[in-house]
Amino acid sequence: MSEAPLPRRPAGMASIRQLHDFDAIIDTRSPAEFALDHVPGAINCPALDDAQRGEVGTLYKQVSPFVAKRRGAALVALNIGRHLLETFHDKGPDWRPLIYCWRGGKRSGAFVTVLRQIGWDAHQLEGGYKRYRRDVLDRLAAAPAQLDFRVLSGPTGSAKSRVLERLAARGEQVLDLEALAAHKGSVLGRQPGQPQPPQRWFESQLHAALTAFDPARPVFTEAESRRIGLVSLPNELIERMRAAPCLRIEASVAARTDYLLRDYDYLTSDAEALIAELERLTDLRGHETIVAWSALARAGDWRTLVAALLEQHYDPLYRRSQQYNFARHPGAPAFDADRLDAAGIDALAAQIIRHTVQGSLDDVSARTAQMR
Repeated sequence: MSEAPLPRRPAGMASIRQLHDFDAIIDTRSPAEFALDHVPGAINCPALDDAQRGEVGTLYKQVSPFVAKRRGAALVALNIGRHLLETFHDKGPDWRPLIYCWRGGKRSGAFVTVLRQIGWDAHQLEGGYKRYRRDVLDRLAAAPAQLDFRVLSGPTGSAKSRVLERLAARGEQVLDLEALAAHKGSVLGRQPGQPQPPQRWFESQLHAALTAFDPARPVFTEAESRRIGLVSLPNELIERMRAAPCLRIEASVAARTDYLLRDYDYLTSDAEALIAELERLTDLRGHETIVAWSALARAGDWRTLVAALLEQHYDPLYRRSQQYNFARHPGAPAFDADRLDAAGIDALAAQIIRHTVQGSLDDVSARTAQMR
């Protein structure tokens, strides 16, 4: 008895696994929906803009579904025409776009119908953004377990993010969570002119990074807390990182102070704004300490202020966090740095790569000896 054939996907439909089989990915949701999250690499060509979407929704609730659909269809037709004239005017006959909306319904369906009538091999993403979002969450839960993380630890000012950059420049796999989060991970970590991404967009970028790694090679990342500014790390990722081998950077307070004065130089341009940030620590460090730090800021004594922040605030927090959260931190190999300028950071990256390569060779030798 022969098996029944698998159901065929309707013409013009594509699955989530075919995301990268197309020349373009077009998100037809409103700009506000797109801003919260979207498929990486997608462009926004709204079937309805934010105001139009609100107008149609109001008509649906306050007048009737029929009137809302009639108005919506007219607006969608106008918008598709505009996109054809402005965005798709230079596309040749072989162009293959993938179109999606919230659930893979009317907005993307209207686009696909028109584009296929023109002659383009346009496809609609089955299940739309909702299906994509479910896939992101599923894969964020599963991907960390497949990867071999190596976690850079070290007190604030140890240039861990810059070491990650140099490791990436040398061809290593790097997960730079602070770059994805647009935040340096501390109370003073907000970066000028760089708002943090919404949680969902952060997760989409994280998903793209994790699924691009080769599981056979180590992935270097930085020791982080569960939150980086306003965004949160998935539980599966943070737990995997906390169980991973650590690589500890050891640098003096003087070297870290020099580095921080360069890396946070934008904070020294407005003493009162910096003081406002420091005052958020009053409950933790006490009024007298904040007053002392504020006086240093107003006097422009930045070196003394940075050293005080390290010794009185950041270093105690670091010691408690690493000992409590990262099980393999106490016995981690240490990499000493007496300077954290460009040359010193590059030297640290080279040391870490040599150590990692040698450790991998030792592991292979041990496994080979066990097999004999």
